[in-house]
Amino acid sequence: MRRVIAIAVAGAGVAGCSSFSMDSFKMAAPEVPVQLESVPPGAEAKTSLGPGCRTPCTVSVPAPDSGFSVTFTMDRYLPATIPVQVIRNTGDFNTSPPVVMDPSPVVAELQPAPGAPAPKAVKHMRPKKPKPQKSAAAPAPAAAPATTGSAAFPAPVPGAARQ
Repeated sequence: MRRVIAIAVAGAGVAGCSSFSMDSFKMAAPEVPVQLESVPPGAEAKTSLGPGCRTPCTVSVPAPDSGFSVTFTMDRYLPATIPVQVIRNTGDFNTSPPVVMDPSPVVAELQPAPGAPAPKAVKHMRPKKPKPQKSAAAPAPAAAPATTGSAAFPAPVPGAARQ
């Protein structure tokens, strides 16, 4: 009976070792933000890694070991694909290496599709100046210079200036 128990314990131990993996000691790939822009704005941008958004925007992607690409699409424009290089700098023993994307931000200039109607021009208008509001008591017009005996100034007193 002891042999059966010893064999069972040894078998369980060997089975436990077979499921052991060094992957549990690896650091998880950090999420890296990627800024996406297009000319004109409003294009759908999708990375070859999966995430996408409408430009201008930022998506987080797991830092790949090699480069990836971003495809921009928009109605009445030709699609554009931009390759992105991933540059890993050396890190410390206890930190993951910093990851740099080139280009950053990822910008695509979309070209109009042949035969597509031209995009509507955006008319920029200046804001209207506000009209001055009339108040209930309008200021009195400036008076002409006063003369002797006018209502604005009292008449001079005769003989007061000779003293």
